[in-house]
Amino acid sequence: MHAEDPIYLDYNASTPLLPEVVDAMLPWLRGGFGNPSSSHVYGRRARAAIEAGRAEVAALIGCTPEELVFTSGGTEANNLAIRGVAEALPDRTHLITSSIEHPATSKLCAWLARHGHRVDVVGVDAEGRVRAEEVAAKLGDETGVITVMHANNETGVLQPIEEITRAAWRAGAVVHTDAAQSVGKVPIDVGELGADLLSIAGHKLYAPKGVGALFIRKDMPIAPFMLGAGHERGIRPGTENVPSIVGLGVAAKAARRDLAAESARVRVLRDKLFVLLRERVPGLALNGHPEKRLPNTLNVRFPRVSGTALLAQAEEVAASTGSACHDGHESASSVILAMGVKPEEAIGSVRLTLGRGTTEAEITRAAEVLAAAWVKLSR
Repeated sequence: MHAEDPIYLDYNASTPLLPEVVDAMLPWLRGGFGNPSSSHVYGRRARAAIEAGRAEVAALIGCTPEELVFTSGGTEANNLAIRGVAEALPDRTHLITSSIEHPATSKLCAWLARHGHRVDVVGVDAEGRVRAEEVAAKLGDETGVITVMHANNETGVLQPIEEITRAAWRAGAVVHTDAAQSVGKVPIDVGELGADLLSIAGHKLYAPKGVGALFIRKDMPIAPFMLGAGHERGIRPGTENVPSIVGLGVAAKAARRDLAAESARVRVLRDKLFVLLRERVPGLALNGHPEKRLPNTLNVRFPRVSGTALLAQAEEVAASTGSACHDGHESASSVILAMGVKPEEAIGSVRLTLGRGTTEAEITRAAEVLAAAWVKLSR
């Protein structure tokens, strides 16, 4: 980042590479060109690097390395998990998902609904939490896959995956969770969580874009949706992206090392930002659960203004909204609307997400800039 750059508060969108990640990747970009499927020394070196990365990512989420398959990112991991299990269980054509999923999940579920599957979409409460009891009520003998994200990308709200998995097991259903936003931010142990499949995206935890992973519990039936050679046990064919896998492994190691301290640090800064904004913006409201959310995520509603207009006015801050703009008409975020917020209020939502590079001075300045922009627009 450059000194003249705006304050970056969009870490849920993407994170910069850690210096140690870059350092670990460089040898594989410069000289480590061997194909990891080759039996000679160049191939063996690349294979060893992949397996070292796999072990680090596995350690971060508490699974065995054999239960981890590398992908091109979170979107592919979600597609492989949901579609792969749906195809492997042809007699279980019922899927359950939530109303706040990322398009990598919701669009796939809509596609499956057009191709012979029955899809139920469960709602969330006013604090953005999926109603686990509603999931349990919809379970039946034909239910194959339940897919509910671990933490929402807009509000940061943590979902009741443990409750959902307990109900699913009783019905013989498979649970997938998209954990792209939460891996590296909060502790995750797949054994305690109970999920059968879990998606990871590298660029959300200071690794490169274009690499991710999917945890697949041992003996889980899954059909690959790409055909090719036997890479990644045949589940995800295609020559592995060695430099990025190495980077993901190093990022996972750093996340495990620093998770407790960094989570506590950004939580303090996040809460300070909320306090400073509330002092300056009467009527400011929080979107999401006050406690059960990612420590770095603050989604707030600014009254009587558009979140998009606010951020355009606050040029010193780089953040985002969950709203969509089509043909010049701005519509509120579907995630915020699903929580029962009125459209005219939801349109003022802004997502402010912190990360390793966020400082207290930046938080103080960001609050000043955002509040000044609100005052100017709300006159």
